Amino acid sequence: MTQVVFLLVPQLHLLDLAGPAQVFSTAADLGLGYEIGYVAEQEDVPTAQRLPLRAATEWPRLSAGDLIVVPGWRAPALRADGELSPATLEQLAAHHAAGGTVASICTGAAALGRAGLLNGRRCTTHHDAQDELARHYPKATVVRDVLYVVDDRVVTSAGIASGIDLALHLIAVRHGPAAASRIARGMVVYTRRNGNEQQTSAMLRHRSHLVDAVHQVQDQIDARFTTRLSLADLASSAGISERTLTRHFTKATGLTPLRYQQELRLERAEHLISHGATTETAARAVGFQDARMLRRLRARA
Repeated sequence: MTQVVFLLVPQLHLLDLAGPAQVFSTAADLGLGYEIGYVAEQEDVPTAQRLPLRAATEWPRLSAGDLIVVPGWRAPALRADGELSPATLEQLAAHHAAGGTVASICTGAAALGRAGLLNGRRCTTHHDAQDELARHYPKATVVRDVLYVVDDRVVTSAGIASGIDLALHLIAVRHGPAAASRIARGMVVYTRRNGNEQQTSAMLRHRSHLVDAVHQVQDQIDARFTTRLSLADLASSAGISERTLTRHFTKATGLTPLRYQQELRLERAEHLISHGATTETAARAVGFQDARMLRRLRARA
């Protein structure tokens, strides 16, 4: 069971919280093993939209596989000390130091900066706050005009609705693209929105088109990308010929169905390798017979 703990700061924006909370709640409904919690420095938390919230004041015991998310809040400026006590900021830093992931939505990046988590890392925030974030935290590299940035288990997003994109990315990394796609469909949102490709999910990069037949085939590949898939079977599932599928798929995504499957395999293999798997083990886990093809794809990338 993975715990996702939202740290609530006074005057937080509801959508900064509700978007990613809905993603992880839907993931839990699908049996992916998420437990959501809410903590704050005081039990009653006012919001920018005037709907009061209530949260626990004691932190749960967290492990390296758990996630802390800091939604953004409304303030006249990104004050250097934010709205959080030194003890809370130490909790953020300690969780990351223990191997955990810490994420922020919008101006929540200021809390990560105050905790020292942005030093030497790439990050982003809402476009209206980017200059101020860069001034307050000069050791950070603020990436502009992107939806989110991931750097060594520190994840920051542009704000408001982009928290959904961030959460879907984390689901795709942990559980594969099919799970993220299923959650996005359940929430009636795009699996990916256009933007500068600092995000890394192959599924998110190639889902912005409007071709239903291609989406249908991508669903098939997303769900079974570790297995051998024939072009004939994929075309049959969409009710079109192999030639028509290849033409439409390439026009919509810039890739053939095979190259799309390879990108999914490569992305998953990179994740496994980053978590200690050998190249050979990762290659077999994603469907390659041995590591030779994986090494070629990694070199090409």
